[in-house]
Amino acid sequence: MDKVYVFGHRNPDTDSVTAAISLSYLKNQLGVKAKPAVLSSINLETKYALNYFNVEVPIFLNDVKLKVKDLNYTKNYSITEEDSINDAYQKMTEAGISKIPVLDNKKKMLGIITMKDIAKEQFSENIDLIDSTYENIQEAIDGKEVLHYDNKIKGKLTVASYRSTTILSTVKLDQSSILIVGDRHSVIEYAINSGAKLVIVTGDHQIKKEHLELAKKKKVNIIITPYSTVITARRINLANSVATIPYQKEILCISEHENISDFVNIANKTRYSYYPVVNEKEECTGILRISDVNYENKKKVILVDHNSYEQSAIGLEETEILEIIDHHNIGSIGTNMPINFRNMPVGSTNTILSILYKENSVAIPKKIAGLMLSGILSDTLILTSPTTTSLDKEAVECLAKIAEVDYKEYGLAMLKAGSSLKGKTKEEVLYTDYKNYPVGDKKIGLGQLSTTNPDEILEEKEEYIELLNNVAEANDYYFVALFITDIINKGSYVLYSRRAEDILRKVYKNEKLTQGTFLKNVVSRKKQILPGIMLEMGEN
Repeated sequence: MDKVYVFGHRNPDTDSVTAAISLSYLKNQLGVKAKPAVLSSINLETKYALNYFNVEVPIFLNDVKLKVKDLNYTKNYSITEEDSINDAYQKMTEAGISKIPVLDNKKKMLGIITMKDIAKEQFSENIDLIDSTYENIQEAIDGKEVLHYDNKIKGKLTVASYRSTTILSTVKLDQSSILIVGDRHSVIEYAINSGAKLVIVTGDHQIKKEHLELAKKKKVNIIITPYSTVITARRINLANSVATIPYQKEILCISEHENISDFVNIANKTRYSYYPVVNEKEECTGILRISDVNYENKKKVILVDHNSYEQSAIGLEETEILEIIDHHNIGSIGTNMPINFRNMPVGSTNTILSILYKENSVAIPKKIAGLMLSGILSDTLILTSPTTTSLDKEAVECLAKIAEVDYKEYGLAMLKAGSSLKGKTKEEVLYTDYKNYPVGDKKIGLGQLSTTNPDEILEEKEEYIELLNNVAEANDYYFVALFITDIINKGSYVLYSRRAEDILRKVYKNEKLTQGTFLKNVVSRKKQILPGIMLEMGEN
Protein backbone atom coordinates (compact mmCIF):
# COMPACT_ATOMS: atom_id res chain seq x y z
CA MET A 1 0.00 0.00 0.00
CA ASP A 2 1.17 3.57 -0.72
CA LYS A 3 2.15 5.92 2.06
CA VAL A 4 -0.81 7.24 4.03
CA TYR A 5 -0.68 10.77 5.48
CA VAL A 6 -2.33 11.32 8.85
CA PHE A 7 -3.09 14.89 9.88
CA GLY A 8 -5.37 17.14 11.91
CA HIS A 9 -6.91 20.52 11.12
CA ARG A 10 -5.24 23.58 9.57
CA ASN A 11 -4.43 25.32 12.86
CA PRO A 12 -3.01 22.33 14.70
CA ASP A 13 -3.51 22.13 18.45
CA THR A 14 -1.97 19.59 20.80
CA ASP A 15 -4.80 17.08 20.42
CA SER A 16 -4.65 17.06 16.61
CA VAL A 17 -0.84 16.85 16.37
CA THR A 18 -0.43 14.14 19.01
CA ALA A 19 -3.36 12.21 17.54
CA ALA A 20 -1.71 12.25 14.11
CA ILE A 21 1.53 10.88 15.58
CA SER A 22 -0.19 8.31 17.81
CA LEU A 23 -2.50 7.02 15.09
CA SER A 24 0.40 6.79 12.62
CA TYR A 25 2.29 4.62 15.10
CA LEU A 26 -0.75 2.37 15.54
CA LYS A 27 -1.27 2.07 11.78
CA ASN A 28 2.37 1.15 11.22
CA GLN A 29 2.09 -1.57 13.85
CA LEU A 30 -0.91 -2.90 11.91
CA GLY A 31 1.01 -2.97 8.61
CA VAL A 32 -0.09 0.35 7.13
CA LYS A 33 2.71 2.68 6.01
CA ALA A 34 1.48 5.84 7.75
CA LYS A 35 3.19 9.21 8.10
CA PRO A 36 2.05 11.94 10.52
CA ALA A 37 1.85 15.50 9.17
CA VAL A 38 0.82 19.01 10.16
CA LEU A 39 -0.80 21.66 7.97
CA SER A 40 0.90 24.66 9.61
CA SER A 41 3.33 25.48 12.41
CA ILE A 42 2.65 24.02 15.85
CA ASN A 43 2.00 26.10 18.95
CA LEU A 44 4.13 26.44 22.09
CA GLU A 45 1.99 24.01 24.07
CA THR A 46 2.45 21.30 21.48
CA LYS A 47 6.17 22.03 21.26
CA TYR A 48 6.39 21.55 25.00
CA ALA A 49 4.71 18.13 24.78
CA LEU A 50 6.87 16.96 21.86
CA ASN A 51 10.06 18.15 23.53
CA TYR A 52 9.11 16.63 26.89
CA PHE A 53 8.66 13.19 25.33
CA ASN A 54 11.48 13.67 22.79
CA VAL A 55 9.36 13.29 19.65
CA GLU A 56 10.03 15.07 16.35
CA VAL A 57 7.57 17.52 14.81
CA PRO A 58 5.65 15.79 11.98
CA ILE A 59 6.36 16.75 8.38
CA PHE A 60 4.67 19.85 6.98
CA LEU A 61 2.11 19.52 4.18
CA ASN A 62 1.36 22.73 2.33
CA ASP A 63 -1.50 20.96 0.55
CA VAL A 64 -2.56 17.50 -0.55
CA LYS A 65 -3.31 18.29 -4.17
CA LEU A 66 -2.28 15.78 -6.80
CA LYS A 67 1.13 16.79 -8.19
CA VAL A 68 2.97 16.01 -11.39
CA LYS A 69 5.38 13.83 -9.38
CA ASP A 70 2.40 11.62 -8.40
CA LEU A 71 1.77 10.69 -12.06
CA ASN A 72 3.22 7.71 -13.89
CA TYR A 73 5.06 9.82 -16.43
CA THR A 74 8.15 8.57 -18.31
CA LYS A 75 10.97 8.96 -15.78
CA ASN A 76 14.78 8.75 -16.24
CA TYR A 77 14.28 9.45 -19.93
CA SER A 78 16.98 11.67 -21.43
CA ILE A 79 20.26 11.84 -23.35
CA THR A 80 23.34 14.08 -23.35
CA GLU A 81 25.04 15.86 -26.23
CA GLU A 82 27.85 13.30 -26.03
CA ASP A 83 25.42 10.43 -26.62
CA SER A 84 24.92 9.19 -30.16
CA ILE A 85 21.99 9.91 -32.42
CA ASN A 86 21.47 6.15 -32.36
CA ASP A 87 21.09 6.28 -28.55
CA ALA A 88 18.45 8.97 -28.92
CA TYR A 89 16.64 7.02 -31.63
CA GLN A 90 16.65 3.77 -29.66
CA LYS A 91 15.37 5.42 -26.46
CA MET A 92 12.57 7.19 -28.32
CA THR A 93 11.58 3.96 -30.06
CA GLU A 94 11.52 1.96 -26.83
CA ALA A 95 9.45 4.63 -25.04
CA GLY A 96 7.13 5.21 -27.97
CA ILE A 97 7.82 8.94 -27.71
CA SER A 98 9.00 11.09 -30.60
CA LYS A 99 10.96 13.55 -28.44
CA ILE A 100 13.65 13.24 -25.79
CA PRO A 101 15.21 15.84 -23.45
CA VAL A 102 18.89 16.72 -23.94
CA LEU A 103 20.72 17.31 -20.64
CA ASP A 104 24.12 18.51 -19.54
CA ASN A 105 26.33 16.54 -17.13
CA LYS A 106 24.40 18.05 -14.19
CA LYS A 107 21.05 16.83 -15.55
CA LYS A 108 19.99 20.39 -16.45
CA MET A 109 17.90 20.95 -19.58
CA LEU A 110 19.71 21.99 -22.76
CA GLY A 111 16.80 21.39 -25.10
CA ILE A 112 14.85 18.63 -26.80
CA ILE A 113 15.58 16.51 -29.88
CA THR A 114 12.88 14.92 -32.02
CA MET A 115 12.55 12.13 -34.55
CA LYS A 116 12.00 14.84 -37.12
CA ASP A 117 15.39 16.37 -36.26
CA ILE A 118 17.06 12.99 -36.79
CA ALA A 119 15.29 12.44 -40.13
CA LYS A 120 16.32 15.88 -41.41
CA GLU A 121 19.94 15.19 -40.46
CA GLN A 122 19.95 11.96 -42.45
CA PHE A 123 19.09 13.95 -45.59
CA SER A 124 21.53 16.79 -44.97
CA GLU A 125 24.47 17.64 -47.24
CA ASN A 126 26.94 16.89 -44.46
CA ILE A 127 26.22 13.19 -44.36
CA ASP A 128 29.91 12.37 -44.95
CA LEU A 129 31.07 14.18 -41.80
CA ILE A 130 31.56 12.03 -38.72
CA ASP A 131 31.87 13.46 -35.20
CA SER A 132 31.56 10.64 -32.71
CA THR A 133 33.40 8.25 -30.42
CA TYR A 134 34.87 4.82 -31.03
CA GLU A 135 32.30 3.17 -28.75
CA ASN A 136 29.33 4.94 -30.38
CA ILE A 137 30.46 3.92 -33.87
CA GLN A 138 31.07 0.36 -32.70
CA GLU A 139 27.57 0.24 -31.20
CA ALA A 140 25.84 1.78 -34.25
CA ILE A 141 27.29 -0.81 -36.63
CA ASP A 142 27.36 -3.77 -34.19
CA GLY A 143 31.10 -3.79 -34.65
CA LYS A 144 33.92 -5.74 -33.03
CA GLU A 145 36.89 -3.91 -31.61
CA VAL A 146 40.15 -4.76 -33.38
CA LEU A 147 42.41 -1.78 -32.59
CA HIS A 148 41.33 1.08 -30.34
CA TYR A 149 43.65 4.06 -29.83
CA ASP A 150 41.40 7.12 -29.90
CA ASN A 151 38.08 7.59 -28.17
CA LYS A 152 37.19 10.71 -30.16
CA ILE A 153 36.62 9.92 -33.84
CA LYS A 154 36.15 12.96 -36.05
CA GLY A 155 36.69 13.18 -39.78
CA LYS A 156 35.39 12.74 -43.30
CA LEU A 157 33.78 9.48 -44.37
CA THR A 158 35.03 7.64 -47.46
CA VAL A 159 33.40 4.49 -48.85
CA ALA A 160 35.62 2.21 -50.97
CA SER A 161 33.10 1.95 -53.80
CA TYR A 162 35.56 2.33 -56.71
CA ARG A 163 38.12 -0.13 -58.11
CA SER A 164 41.13 -0.50 -55.88
CA THR A 165 43.40 1.05 -58.52
CA THR A 166 41.11 4.08 -58.79
CA ILE A 167 41.13 4.63 -55.04
CA LEU A 168 44.91 4.24 -54.80
CA SER A 169 45.49 6.74 -57.58
CA THR A 170 42.76 9.34 -57.07
CA VAL A 171 41.41 9.21 -53.46
CA LYS A 172 43.50 11.02 -50.90
CA LEU A 173 43.41 9.54 -47.39
CA ASP A 174 44.93 11.17 -44.32
CA GLN A 175 44.68 11.34 -40.53
CA SER A 176 41.13 12.76 -40.74
CA SER A 177 39.86 9.96 -42.98
CA ILE A 178 37.29 7.37 -41.92
CA LEU A 179 37.21 4.50 -44.41
CA ILE A 180 34.51 1.89 -44.95
CA VAL A 181 35.96 -1.02 -46.94
CA GLY A 182 35.31 -4.70 -47.60
CA ASP A 183 38.04 -7.25 -48.36
CA ARG A 184 40.12 -4.95 -50.55
CA HIS A 185 43.42 -5.56 -48.85
CA SER A 186 45.39 -3.12 -51.01
CA VAL A 187 42.99 -0.32 -50.03
CA ILE A 188 43.26 -1.33 -46.35
CA GLU A 189 47.05 -1.21 -46.60
CA TYR A 190 46.86 2.21 -48.30
CA ALA A 191 44.59 3.59 -45.56
CA ILE A 192 46.85 2.33 -42.80
CA ASN A 193 49.96 3.75 -44.45
CA SER A 194 48.10 7.08 -44.78
CA GLY A 195 47.48 7.07 -41.01
CA ALA A 196 43.70 7.07 -41.41
CA LYS A 197 41.73 7.89 -38.25
CA LEU A 198 39.51 4.79 -38.52
CA VAL A 199 39.20 1.80 -40.84
CA ILE A 200 35.89 -0.09 -40.78
CA VAL A 201 36.02 -3.50 -42.41
CA THR A 202 32.58 -4.77 -43.51
CA GLY A 203 31.15 -8.24 -44.01
CA ASP A 204 33.15 -9.69 -41.10
CA HIS A 205 36.18 -9.89 -43.36
CA GLN A 206 39.50 -10.42 -41.60
CA ILE A 207 42.54 -8.20 -41.83
CA LYS A 208 45.83 -9.70 -42.92
CA LYS A 209 48.33 -10.22 -40.15
CA GLU A 210 50.92 -7.93 -41.75
CA HIS A 211 48.33 -5.15 -42.12
CA LEU A 212 47.34 -5.54 -38.49
CA GLU A 213 50.97 -5.19 -37.36
CA LEU A 214 51.37 -2.12 -39.58
CA ALA A 215 48.20 -0.58 -38.11
CA LYS A 216 49.58 -1.07 -34.60
CA LYS A 217 52.71 0.86 -35.54
CA LYS A 218 50.66 3.63 -37.13
CA LYS A 219 48.08 3.54 -34.28
CA VAL A 220 45.16 3.30 -36.69
CA ASN A 221 41.78 2.49 -35.15
CA ILE A 222 40.07 -0.57 -36.68
CA ILE A 223 36.55 -2.00 -36.31
CA ILE A 224 35.08 -5.05 -38.05
CA THR A 225 31.31 -5.16 -38.67
CA PRO A 226 29.09 -7.99 -39.92
CA TYR A 227 27.08 -5.53 -42.04
CA SER A 228 27.52 -4.90 -45.73
CA THR A 229 29.15 -1.71 -46.94
CA VAL A 230 25.76 -0.19 -47.86
CA ILE A 231 24.18 -0.83 -44.46
CA THR A 232 27.33 0.27 -42.63
CA ALA A 233 27.41 3.55 -44.57
CA ARG A 234 23.75 4.13 -43.77
CA ARG A 235 24.10 3.38 -40.06
CA ILE A 236 27.35 5.13 -39.26
CA ASN A 237 25.80 8.58 -39.29
CA LEU A 238 23.64 7.48 -36.37
CA ALA A 239 26.88 7.25 -34.39
CA ASN A 240 27.35 11.00 -34.59
CA SER A 241 26.87 12.81 -31.30
CA VAL A 242 23.59 14.53 -30.53
CA ALA A 243 25.49 17.82 -30.43
CA THR A 244 25.91 17.63 -34.24
CA ILE A 245 22.16 17.98 -34.81
CA PRO A 246 20.39 21.35 -34.56
CA TYR A 247 17.67 20.94 -31.92
CA GLN A 248 15.24 23.20 -30.08
CA LYS A 249 16.83 24.92 -27.08
CA GLU A 250 13.90 26.95 -25.67
CA ILE A 251 11.60 24.44 -24.02
CA LEU A 252 8.67 24.86 -21.61
CA CYS A 253 9.36 22.64 -18.60
CA ILE A 254 6.93 21.61 -15.85
CA SER A 255 7.90 21.35 -12.19
CA GLU A 256 7.27 17.96 -10.60
CA HIS A 257 5.62 19.91 -7.76
CA GLU A 258 3.10 21.55 -10.12
CA ASN A 259 -0.54 20.88 -9.28
CA ILE A 260 -2.17 18.64 -11.87
CA SER A 261 -5.06 21.08 -12.26
CA ASP A 262 -2.59 23.89 -13.00
CA PHE A 263 -0.67 21.72 -15.47
CA VAL A 264 -3.87 20.89 -17.36
CA ASN A 265 -4.59 24.62 -17.69
CA ILE A 266 -1.08 25.21 -19.04
CA ALA A 267 -1.41 22.29 -21.47
CA ASN A 268 -4.75 23.57 -22.74
CA LYS A 269 -3.16 26.92 -23.54
CA THR A 270 0.14 25.75 -25.02
CA ARG A 271 -1.15 22.55 -26.63
CA TYR A 272 2.25 20.84 -26.71
CA SER A 273 2.25 17.05 -26.75
CA TYR A 274 5.19 16.60 -24.37
CA TYR A 275 6.57 18.50 -21.37
CA PRO A 276 9.97 17.83 -19.73
CA VAL A 277 9.62 17.55 -15.94
CA VAL A 278 12.13 19.19 -13.59
CA ASN A 279 12.65 18.95 -9.82
CA GLU A 280 13.44 21.68 -7.30
CA LYS A 281 17.12 21.56 -8.40
CA GLU A 282 16.06 22.20 -12.01
CA GLU A 283 17.20 18.67 -12.86
CA CYS A 284 15.16 16.94 -15.56
CA THR A 285 13.46 13.81 -14.19
CA GLY A 286 11.64 12.71 -17.34
CA ILE A 287 8.94 13.71 -19.79
CA LEU A 288 5.19 14.10 -19.33
CA ARG A 289 2.50 13.52 -21.92
CA ILE A 290 -0.96 15.00 -21.51
CA SER A 291 -2.23 11.41 -21.81
CA ASP A 292 -0.32 10.59 -18.61
CA VAL A 293 -2.71 12.76 -16.61
CA ASN A 294 -5.16 10.80 -14.50
CA TYR A 295 -6.41 10.82 -10.93
CA GLU A 296 -5.58 7.22 -10.09
CA ASN A 297 -2.58 8.04 -7.88
CA LYS A 298 -4.42 10.19 -5.36
CA LYS A 299 -2.74 10.79 -2.02
CA LYS A 300 -4.18 8.54 0.65
CA VAL A 301 -5.07 10.34 3.88
CA ILE A 302 -6.54 9.78 7.33
CA LEU A 303 -8.09 12.73 9.14
CA VAL A 304 -7.95 13.22 12.90
CA ASP A 305 -9.68 15.78 15.13
CA HIS A 306 -11.78 17.26 12.30
CA ASN A 307 -14.14 16.24 9.53
CA SER A 308 -14.88 19.35 7.48
CA TYR A 309 -13.30 20.74 4.33
CA GLU A 310 -13.05 24.22 5.82
CA GLN A 311 -10.67 23.01 8.53
CA SER A 312 -8.74 20.48 6.49
CA ALA A 313 -5.89 20.47 4.00
CA ILE A 314 -6.06 22.44 0.76
CA GLY A 315 -6.88 20.01 -2.05
CA LEU A 316 -8.53 17.43 0.19
CA GLU A 317 -11.13 16.81 -2.51
CA GLU A 318 -8.33 15.40 -4.70
CA THR A 319 -7.32 12.76 -2.13
CA GLU A 320 -8.59 9.35 -1.16
CA ILE A 321 -9.85 9.63 2.42
CA LEU A 322 -9.40 6.25 4.09
CA GLU A 323 -10.52 7.01 7.62
CA ILE A 324 -11.66 9.75 10.01
CA ILE A 325 -11.18 9.74 13.78
CA ASP A 326 -12.88 12.68 15.49
CA HIS A 327 -14.82 13.90 18.51
CA HIS A 328 -16.55 16.93 16.97
CA ASN A 329 -19.90 17.37 15.28
CA ILE A 330 -20.20 15.82 11.82
CA GLY A 331 -19.05 18.34 9.23
CA SER A 332 -19.10 18.75 5.48
CA ILE A 333 -16.79 15.99 4.26
CA GLY A 334 -18.31 13.34 2.01
CA THR A 335 -16.68 10.34 0.33
CA ASN A 336 -17.44 8.25 -2.74
CA MET A 337 -16.79 4.98 -0.95
CA PRO A 338 -17.55 3.72 2.57
CA ILE A 339 -14.75 4.46 5.04
CA ASN A 340 -13.94 3.86 8.69
CA PHE A 341 -15.45 6.83 10.53
CA ARG A 342 -14.98 6.76 14.31
CA ASN A 343 -16.79 9.63 15.98
CA MET A 344 -17.39 9.65 19.73
CA PRO A 345 -18.72 12.26 22.20
CA VAL A 346 -15.54 12.44 24.27
CA GLY A 347 -13.22 15.27 25.25
CA SER A 348 -10.31 14.39 22.98
CA THR A 349 -9.45 12.50 19.82
CA ASN A 350 -6.69 10.75 21.76
CA THR A 351 -9.26 9.20 24.06
CA ILE A 352 -10.71 7.44 21.01
CA LEU A 353 -7.19 6.37 20.02
CA SER A 354 -6.59 4.83 23.43
CA ILE A 355 -9.66 2.67 22.77
CA LEU A 356 -8.37 1.74 19.30
CA TYR A 357 -5.05 0.59 20.76
CA LYS A 358 -6.95 -1.74 23.12
CA GLU A 359 -9.23 -3.02 20.36
CA ASN A 360 -6.22 -3.91 18.23
CA SER A 361 -4.19 -5.32 21.16
CA VAL A 362 -1.26 -2.99 20.46
CA ALA A 363 0.90 -1.95 23.41
CA ILE A 364 1.31 1.81 23.85
CA PRO A 365 4.99 2.90 24.16
CA LYS A 366 5.92 5.45 26.83
CA LYS A 367 6.47 8.30 24.33
CA ILE A 368 3.19 7.67 22.55
CA ALA A 369 1.35 7.41 25.85
CA GLY A 370 2.82 10.79 26.86
CA LEU A 371 1.66 12.39 23.62
CA MET A 372 -1.84 10.94 23.88
CA LEU A 373 -2.04 12.10 27.49
CA SER A 374 -0.96 15.60 26.38
CA GLY A 375 -3.76 15.73 23.80
CA ILE A 376 -6.44 14.76 26.31
CA LEU A 377 -5.18 17.16 29.02
CA SER A 378 -5.06 19.99 26.49
CA ASP A 379 -8.55 19.50 25.10
CA THR A 380 -10.16 18.93 28.50
CA LEU A 381 -8.15 21.57 30.39
CA ILE A 382 -6.78 18.85 32.70
CA LEU A 383 -10.18 17.14 32.92
CA THR A 384 -12.02 20.31 34.04
CA SER A 385 -13.82 21.08 30.79
CA PRO A 386 -17.54 20.19 30.52
CA THR A 387 -16.59 18.04 27.52
CA THR A 388 -14.75 15.66 29.85
CA THR A 389 -16.24 12.16 30.05
CA SER A 390 -15.55 9.10 32.16
CA LEU A 391 -13.71 7.64 29.16
CA ASP A 392 -11.34 10.63 29.15
CA LYS A 393 -10.63 10.15 32.84
CA GLU A 394 -9.98 6.43 32.40
CA ALA A 395 -7.63 7.12 29.51
CA VAL A 396 -5.72 9.76 31.48
CA GLU A 397 -5.21 7.42 34.45
CA CYS A 398 -3.91 4.65 32.18
CA LEU A 399 -1.71 6.84 29.96
CA ALA A 400 -0.19 8.74 32.90
CA LYS A 401 1.03 5.46 34.37
CA ILE A 402 2.62 4.37 31.10
CA ALA A 403 4.17 7.83 30.57
CA GLU A 404 5.33 7.89 34.21
CA VAL A 405 4.11 11.43 34.95
CA ASP A 406 1.81 13.12 37.45
CA TYR A 407 -0.84 14.25 34.98
CA LYS A 408 -1.93 17.28 37.04
CA GLU A 409 1.59 18.68 37.44
CA TYR A 410 2.54 17.86 33.87
CA GLY A 411 -0.73 19.21 32.46
CA LEU A 412 -0.43 22.54 34.28
CA ALA A 413 3.19 22.95 33.14
CA MET A 414 2.16 22.20 29.54
CA LEU A 415 -0.75 24.66 29.57
CA LYS A 416 1.43 27.37 31.10
CA ALA A 417 4.06 26.81 28.41
CA GLY A 418 1.38 27.13 25.76
CA SER A 419 -0.10 30.30 27.21
CA SER A 420 3.13 32.28 26.97
CA LEU A 421 2.76 35.25 24.61
CA LYS A 422 6.46 36.09 24.57
CA GLY A 423 7.56 37.05 21.07
CA LYS A 424 4.10 36.51 19.55
CA THR A 425 2.31 39.00 17.34
CA LYS A 426 -1.39 39.62 17.87
CA GLU A 427 -2.13 37.69 14.68
CA GLU A 428 -0.22 34.71 16.07
CA VAL A 429 -2.19 34.91 19.31
CA LEU A 430 -5.50 34.94 17.42
CA TYR A 431 -4.51 31.99 15.21
CA THR A 432 -3.01 29.90 18.02
CA ASP A 433 -6.20 27.82 18.09
CA TYR A 434 -8.47 29.21 15.42
CA LYS A 435 -11.25 27.57 13.41
CA ASN A 436 -13.78 28.83 10.93
CA TYR A 437 -17.30 27.48 10.56
CA PRO A 438 -19.96 27.83 7.86
CA VAL A 439 -23.37 28.91 9.17
CA GLY A 440 -25.87 28.86 6.34
CA ASP A 441 -24.51 31.20 3.68
CA LYS A 442 -22.24 32.93 6.21
CA LYS A 443 -19.06 31.95 7.97
CA ILE A 444 -17.63 32.84 11.36
CA GLY A 445 -14.18 32.58 12.89
CA LEU A 446 -13.57 31.51 16.48
CA GLY A 447 -10.19 31.72 18.16
CA GLN A 448 -9.47 30.42 21.63
CA LEU A 449 -6.42 30.90 23.83
CA SER A 450 -6.01 29.17 27.19
CA THR A 451 -3.82 31.15 29.56
CA THR A 452 -2.94 31.67 33.21
CA ASN A 453 -2.53 35.43 32.61
CA PRO A 454 -5.44 36.85 30.56
CA ASP A 455 -4.38 40.43 31.42
CA GLU A 456 -1.61 40.14 28.83
CA ILE A 457 -4.33 40.31 26.18
CA LEU A 458 -6.98 42.38 27.94
CA GLU A 459 -4.54 45.24 28.53
CA GLU A 460 -4.33 45.60 24.74
CA LYS A 461 -7.91 44.68 23.95
CA GLU A 462 -8.54 47.70 21.69
CA GLU A 463 -5.75 46.58 19.38
CA TYR A 464 -7.12 43.03 19.39
CA ILE A 465 -10.63 44.31 18.56
CA GLU A 466 -9.21 46.25 15.62
CA LEU A 467 -7.46 43.07 14.44
CA LEU A 468 -10.69 41.06 14.69
CA ASN A 469 -12.54 43.65 12.60
CA ASN A 470 -9.77 43.65 9.98
CA VAL A 471 -9.67 39.86 9.77
CA ALA A 472 -13.47 39.67 9.44
CA GLU A 473 -13.55 42.27 6.68
CA ALA A 474 -10.56 40.91 4.75
CA ASN A 475 -11.83 37.32 4.79
CA ASP A 476 -15.57 37.95 4.44
CA TYR A 477 -16.49 36.59 7.88
CA TYR A 478 -19.84 37.51 9.39
CA PHE A 479 -17.87 38.00 12.58
CA VAL A 480 -14.67 36.85 14.31
CA ALA A 481 -14.36 36.30 18.07
CA LEU A 482 -11.48 35.51 20.40
CA PHE A 483 -12.20 33.67 23.66
CA ILE A 484 -9.42 34.09 26.24
CA THR A 485 -9.87 31.13 28.56
CA ASP A 486 -8.60 31.68 32.10
CA ILE A 487 -7.22 28.30 33.21
CA ILE A 488 -7.09 29.31 36.90
CA ASN A 489 -10.52 30.95 37.20
CA LYS A 490 -12.28 28.55 34.81
CA GLY A 491 -13.98 30.92 32.44
CA SER A 492 -13.39 32.97 29.31
CA TYR A 493 -13.10 36.64 28.41
CA VAL A 494 -14.53 37.41 24.98
CA LEU A 495 -13.42 39.92 22.33
CA TYR A 496 -15.22 40.18 19.02
CA SER A 497 -15.64 42.03 15.73
CA ARG A 498 -18.70 44.05 14.65
CA ARG A 499 -22.04 42.23 14.34
CA ALA A 500 -21.15 39.72 17.08
CA GLU A 501 -22.38 41.59 20.16
CA ASP A 502 -26.13 41.04 19.74
CA ILE A 503 -25.62 37.35 18.99
CA LEU A 504 -23.29 36.82 21.95
CA ARG A 505 -25.67 38.63 24.30
CA LYS A 506 -28.49 36.33 23.27
CA VAL A 507 -26.33 33.20 23.44
CA TYR A 508 -25.15 33.95 26.98
CA LYS A 509 -28.37 35.74 28.07
CA ASN A 510 -26.39 38.79 29.13
CA GLU A 511 -27.67 42.16 27.90
CA LYS A 512 -24.65 43.86 29.47
CA LEU A 513 -22.11 41.80 27.58
CA THR A 514 -19.43 44.02 26.04
CA GLN A 515 -15.85 43.68 24.87
CA GLY A 516 -13.83 41.75 27.46
CA THR A 517 -16.80 40.41 29.46
CA PHE A 518 -15.90 37.38 31.59
CA LEU A 519 -18.10 34.34 30.94
CA LYS A 520 -17.86 32.16 34.02
CA ASN A 521 -17.45 28.41 33.42
CA VAL A 522 -17.37 28.90 29.64
CA VAL A 523 -14.23 26.98 28.62
CA SER A 524 -15.30 24.65 25.81
CA ARG A 525 -15.64 25.94 22.27
CA LYS A 526 -17.22 22.67 21.20
CA LYS A 527 -19.97 22.61 23.85
CA GLN A 528 -20.32 26.11 25.28
CA ILE A 529 -19.39 28.47 22.45
CA LEU A 530 -20.06 27.09 18.98
CA PRO A 531 -23.46 25.36 19.41
CA GLY A 532 -25.18 28.43 20.88
CA ILE A 533 -23.78 30.75 18.23
CA MET A 534 -24.80 28.46 15.37
CA LEU A 535 -28.30 28.04 16.85
CA GLU A 536 -28.77 31.77 17.30
CA MET A 537 -27.51 32.60 13.82
CA GLY A 538 -29.68 29.87 12.34
CA GLU A 539 -32.77 31.38 13.92
CA ASN A 540 -31.82 34.80 12.55
